[in-house]
Amino acid sequence: MNKAFLIGNLTKDPESRTTQSGVSLCNFTIAVNRRLGASAGQPEAEFVRVTAWRQLGEICLRYLSKGKKVAVVGSMTASAYIDNDGKARANLLLTADDVEFLSPRSEADAQEAEYTRQEREAIQNENALPGGFVEVDENELPF
Repeated sequence: MNKAFLIGNLTKDPESRTTQSGVSLCNFTIAVNRRLGASAGQPEAEFVRVTAWRQLGEICLRYLSKGKKVAVVGSMTASAYIDNDGKARANLLLTADDVEFLSPRSEADAQEAEYTRQEREAIQNENALPGGFVEVDENELPF
């Protein structure tokens, strides 16, 4: 079974294209940190190219951008090639079955979520009774 689960950050904005048969796809690269092998205090990373097809690709193109953290599940392949300098190189390629966005959509959304959390806590504290209980209207009980 070929199934990979990777978490990493996008190295640049996703790119979109359409095949000759009209199928859309989205390509992006993620940097996946290694647990071991940090040199000079800097974590080492693997760079994995990801391809998301059709609707998943369209969603990735719409909501992802450079630096965003994602979790990607899919099948992994490796390819080898010779670069312009004559050196042998290899690529890791992941065809995405699922992409989960792990970063907030924007900083404004994160601030709104924090405000909502603070507002909810303030309302709870306002209605709190001794011992952490909250007063409930008997007419709102389901029984």
